[in-house]
Amino acid sequence: VQLVESGGGSVQAGGSLRLSCAASGFTLSTYCMGWFRQAPGKAREGVAVISSDGSPTYADSVKGRFTISKDNAKNILYLQMNSLKPEDTAMYYCGVQWDAGWCAWSTGPYKTWGQGTQVTVSS
Repeated sequence: VQLVESGGGSVQAGGSLRLSCAASGFTLSTYCMGWFRQAPGKAREGVAVISSDGSPTYADSVKGRFTISKDNAKNILYLQMNSLKPEDTAMYYCGVQWDAGWCAWSTGPYKTWGQGTQVTVSS
């Protein structure tokens, strides 16, 4: 079982990035998947989660700017990030919640993580 993130980088405020999370060893369409981020000195926080049936939930800070989606055929999770702000700067991680049921917003239920991809937004 593995998650591999990619797509991070450095952009100016107002720019866009699309993060990808390639899953292997399991079928991501079966589980809740989430994008989380962690800035230096801060706890990891939820950005967006998506249920097995494709229903998304977003943090208030990214609503209207970020879109979580998944390609079940390719087994890839995406995070489209538009109108980026300096406060979006963080390491971004994807995670999978193995337990069935509603998708958690906290990190605890997500037991498998990728290595992360850095997003840096300059003003």
